[in-house]
Amino acid sequence: MTRATQQFLEIEQIREGVIILKDKSIRGILMVSSQNFALKSEDEQNAIIFQFQTMLNSLDFSCQVIIQSRKLNITGYLEKIKQLQTQQQNDLLRMQIIEYYNFINNIVQSGSIMTKAFYVVVPYTIMEAQKLASSGKFLFGQKEPPYVTDENLQRWKSQLWQRMEFVVLGLRRCGLKTIPLTTPELIELFWSLYHPKEAEVGYYPEIPPEIIT
Repeated sequence: MTRATQQFLEIEQIREGVIILKDKSIRGILMVSSQNFALKSEDEQNAIIFQFQTMLNSLDFSCQVIIQSRKLNITGYLEKIKQLQTQQQNDLLRMQIIEYYNFINNIVQSGSIMTKAFYVVVPYTIMEAQKLASSGKFLFGQKEPPYVTDENLQRWKSQLWQRMEFVVLGLRRCGLKTIPLTTPELIELFWSLYHPKEAEVGYYPEIPPEIIT
């Protein structure tokens, strides 16, 4: 992202699988699997809804659910079809391969085939960090946010990870699998949000090795 774009983002840095915002609050992101709810029986659907409702009612912090839709990237598959076309000696089969290639390509180009990704954003804010640091007393009157020292980050990260584990357990009871995004995965996620066309064809920027933690 260019420097001009970064000025409009609330993100200050991403390190150790944690998003640090400009107000020094932090975020963790869980990638969540999906399941075909419509194919479940009525009893199974009610059980899933009950478990999800129970998890939401048990939270003492806010969470954000993000659903990302994107055109399905089958560039590699289409290239393999082209290779089969050039290698095919039978004229009839070659024509069928060409028709199949055009059919699949037109469906993808029309945008009717989409892939969806599901995320849960878990926060840990400055006020909570100040309360923790002051043994139950908020540091009122502090004009500047606390510095993100290595010690502070590890303490805040520990609290954030506890929250994320709590969400993971709740979603697991709903039959959903989750995984926390790493630093490279977080960078790729935000990069794809601002470069959707490049991301749709599978292009991502090269991430320097020194920030892959």
